[in-house]
Amino acid sequence: MSITSIMIVGVGGQGTLLASRILGNTLIGAGYDVKVSEVHGMSQRGGSVTTYVRFGEKVWSPIIEKGGADIILSFELLEALRALPYLKRDGQIIVNAQQIDPMPVITGAAEYPKGIEEALRERAKLTAVDALVLAREAGSIKAVNVVLIGLLARNTSIPREQWEETLRTTVPPKFLDINMKAFELGYQYEE
Repeated sequence: MSITSIMIVGVGGQGTLLASRILGNTLIGAGYDVKVSEVHGMSQRGGSVTTYVRFGEKVWSPIIEKGGADIILSFELLEALRALPYLKRDGQIIVNAQQIDPMPVITGAAEYPKGIEEALRERAKLTAVDALVLAREAGSIKAVNVVLIGLLARNTSIPREQWEETLRTTVPPKFLDINMKAFELGYQYEE
């Protein structure tokens, strides 16, 4: 069995770490050997956060080298662009089409790049979704991460029930209903 490598990228505060826990726990529940590695930038100040998730019959290392990611799950457009060198040729990107200005843009020292979706589409199979709108529909803008997990789940062979069971055991009970709705909206999303 081959190893599948997924990079989860976003900005601090977007729930990338919860998303990686949901993904990792689901994969373990499905019987895979899983390795996860988290890389925190200035995450508490809105900086980049990256998680590597690798799974298969036997995985020796959690690290994804450049050109090694099968899938990039990105919570923000610019973060997807930054992660692009890690994607395999003909890899897949699932991206929240939201733009979060980094500090140089906020201070006026730089402009947010234009044409990011087009650049991503040239290099990968791209699914871009306004996950913020779907999260709001689910009941909380903080559920963007679970909307994206729903989209990712639909692109795997892991049964939906396994994902839902992981949500029930990973998400705090008071947030479960919102997150189940967010997962459903992501899972059912059509471009």
